[in-house]
Amino acid sequence: MRILVTGGAGFIGSNFIRHALRARPGCSIVNLDKLTYAGNLDNLRDVESDPRYRFVRGDIADPAAVGGIMAGGVDAVVNFAAETHVDRAIGAADDFIRTDVYGAYVLLEAARSRGVRKFIQISTDEVYGSIEEGSFVETDPLMPRNPYAASKAGADRLAYSYWATHRLPVVITRASNNFGPYQYPEKVIPLFVTNALRDIPLPLYGDGMNVRDWLFVLDHCAAIDFLLDRGEDGEVYNIGGGNELTNIELTNLILDHLGKPRTLIRRVKDRQGHDRRYSLDCGKIGRLGWRPATEFERALRETIDWYASNEWWWEKLKSGEYWEYYRRQYVERERG
Repeated sequence: MRILVTGGAGFIGSNFIRHALRARPGCSIVNLDKLTYAGNLDNLRDVESDPRYRFVRGDIADPAAVGGIMAGGVDAVVNFAAETHVDRAIGAADDFIRTDVYGAYVLLEAARSRGVRKFIQISTDEVYGSIEEGSFVETDPLMPRNPYAASKAGADRLAYSYWATHRLPVVITRASNNFGPYQYPEKVIPLFVTNALRDIPLPLYGDGMNVRDWLFVLDHCAAIDFLLDRGEDGEVYNIGGGNELTNIELTNLILDHLGKPRTLIRRVKDRQGHDRRYSLDCGKIGRLGWRPATEFERALRETIDWYASNEWWWEKLKSGEYWEYYRRQYVERERG
């Protein structure tokens, strides 16, 4: 199988490439990535010399770049490429619309014209919005509450439309919050771990009672790989870890594992439109035969230990131009 992975230098994409090369010895992978601030080829150092793997720097919103790769022959597309950080989308949503929606359109058009046999659109649980009780099923209405989630919802439904209109074999996944190695340290777990390792305050939004379901990234990758073979065309699949925690509970687990005091927690002004709770019903993919394989607390410990042992990877990311911008946003929230 010849697989085009977009956004493969990012967190989930790079873990998926590594997983697919192990799980599918006969596959070949082209990684198309623009290498924005969160794209990092260090994520794939261990596979860069594998003859089955090839990196191409390019933008999914560029029809020439996408068409050039597709012309070489592609059996499946897995589209991870997206702008993903909610705080940045609140401040400036234009890049999110261009990449997440228009970029998906370019990929879908190229896949349709080339007769791609499977197109996996990576969506998110955030497209549903917040839920006080119970869990979202795949047929629930989409009610995104921030520009990032709205851009992902747009791409999600655009991908479905290519199945409904053109019978392009599309499968859409909506996963809960991922965690694991190689996650850019603007996200809560690597941010809090790396801050705590340096005894820097951990900026906790609001009252810390927002609830998220946590999915180990390698379980997510296994689910996507599973759906390449078993996913039904035109269908949506929720993928969750079944590990719902409040943000304060998660923060305390991190500090306790590192032996750091809880006085490092700093309450900061809450994010605009901050969804209170996400929760997914994953019975649909479960009935096909997939379930997460990794026990949460073990995966969290291993993740924390990975960041503690790989300072070379994250230290330079927290000293760049983007990080200075990001740090200032938290300072402003702390002030009020």
